[in-house]
Order: sequence, then structure tokens, then C-alpha cells
Amino acid sequence: MTFINTILDKIPSGKTIILPEIEDDRVMKATSVILKEGFCKLLIIAKNKEEKLNIIEQLKSTGSTDKQINNTVFIIKSERIEELAEKLSELRKTKGMTKEEAVKLLNNNNNLYFATMLLKLDEADGIVAGSNSATADVLRPALQIIKPKEGLKTVSSFFIMNKSDAPKNLQTFIFSDCAININPTSEQLADIAISSAESAEKFNIIPKVALLSCSTKGSAKHPDIQKVSDAKNILDQKKAMCEGGINFDYDGELQLDSALIPSIAAKKSPNSNMQGNANVLIFPNLDAGNIAYKLTQRLAGYEALGPIIQGLNKPINDLSRGCSVEDIINVTKLTLL
Repeated sequence: MTFINTILDKIPSGKTIILPEIEDDRVMKATSVILKEGFCKLLIIAKNKEEKLNIIEQLKSTGSTDKQINNTVFIIKSERIEELAEKLSELRKTKGMTKEEAVKLLNNNNNLYFATMLLKLDEADGIVAGSNSATADVLRPALQIIKPKEGLKTVSSFFIMNKSDAPKNLQTFIFSDCAININPTSEQLADIAISSAESAEKFNIIPKVALLSCSTKGSAKHPDIQKVSDAKNILDQKKAMCEGGINFDYDGELQLDSALIPSIAAKKSPNSNMQGNANVLIFPNLDAGNIAYKLTQRLAGYEALGPIIQGLNKPINDLSRGCSVEDIINVTKLTLL
């Protein structure tokens, strides 16, 4: 059983997701499947009425019914550009954005600024994009318009790593950050830990957060190790001041074996509250996180779901440009959660 199947009953009903890259054949096919399964409403952006009719014909050719299509929200871009440009330039006026610049951004073929403004105005509940766009292009309007959650300065990402036939304590993990922050500071690592714990709870995972390093509790000395130790101290300070919603177990710095193997934890970190049972792994840099999730996926056979973006005020998720139709559907389900 895939991880997605274990959480289907948690997906809320009545939500609307924007898939802005409908011109991508994979997105079109995913749209048809989502309409058939009916687990959410979709918002589709068309440049004009002619393109809307063309999209409808393509959906019909993939098996979508008139009833399913009638339940889809279509926004005609040309009819909303002026209104949204006024609002975008007002939002970004302190950065010097003119209305003309806003119009140019909103008219971009990838629809990312246009979709993000619709999300900002509560016309949808989330965005799934990236099949035809780089991560930076997906994140830029998200950071400028939706912005990080209050109390957080760091937007990050995580993967859900799942293997249903692994021992129970090793079946499901959150790996973070694996896609965005190349060399996070101590403050950023603390933010990533807070966001990752919150994300874990949304997927029925009781978070036990390990701040990973090549050292366990001072067994080695280096500025990179101290950075991880300092991140743990920042979490301690926030918890003492009742900031950041820190009601989860965490510890660091810990080597991976001390975080995951109880017998090794008993020797290396006997006083740690992890006791070798960590399930949210915070990597010290992007190299470590990216390599770790791919090794776990390719060599150990874990299902890798993500990257899922966390830390924003509203959910926007980035697909790999090599994504499959199934990836698009699965990330849409995760976005709904």
C-alpha cells in the first residue's frame, strides 16, 4: 500500500486546486483523472474564450464528462488582467512595482503569478505547478505574494519517505530540507524543524525531530557541527518563551545511527529523548538532504513523495519537470492536506 492510500480519508472535501500549466499534456491527463475521481474541484486558467473551448474539447477527448467539466472553475485570463494587475502592483508598491510590470508578470505563459494572485484572493485553496517551470519560478511569486507564515522567515521543503514492508518504526519519515535551502543557518534549521514537525502532524505522524550531523552530542568539533547544535539551542529558547508552537520532541546534534537505532542511541546519546526513534530528519545542508532521499529511494526502495513546500501562508507545491501524471495527482492530494 502506498502512503497516499493510507491518508485518503484525511483529504478534506470541497477544496479547489489550481493547476496553472494545463498546456502540459501530463497536466491535462492528470486533470482528467482528478475530475473523474472527484476528490477536489479544479481551477483552470485559459488565456481567452477560444482557449477555454479548446481545453474543454481536450478534456472530453480524455474521457471527462460534461458534468465533471461543469464542476470545474474556468478563469479567462484576459478578463482579469487589469483587476489583478492593480492589486499586484499595490501589494508590491514598496518594492517599486508599476502596474505595467504587474501586467507583464501576470501575462507570463506559465500562469504562475496569475495563479498566485487568485490564491491570494481566496479563489482557490492551493496551487500545484512546476511541470514546465523551474523551482525558482514557482517560489518567486509564492514568496512575493503569499509570503512565509508569521513567526517563520524560512520557506523549506520536505519529502515523505515511506516503505510499507519495512519494520514499523522505519516505515515513514519526513526528510527536510531536500530541495530549497542550500546551506541553512542555525536560525533557518530551527525554522525548518518547526515547519517539518507541523507537516508531520498533518500526515498522522507524531513528530520526533532529529537535527542531523556527522557528530553526536559534541563527539566532534567544527563550525558546521556547531551550527546544528546552535539550531537545537534556538529551539530550546523558543520553547522556553512559548514561541513557534514547539510541542514536539527534538534533539541534536545527532548522527543518523544515533537518531534511528535504539541500541546505538543507548551508547551514543543515552540522555536524548529520541532514543533511536526519530521520524523527522533535519539535514544540515541541501547536499546531505538531497543525496539522502535519493539513496533511500533508489537503494532502499522507499516511496518518495515530494518535494512538498512548507512554511508559506497558503499551500503552493512544486513538481519536478520530470514528473509523471501520477506524481501530479499525488502532489495534488498532499496539497489538499
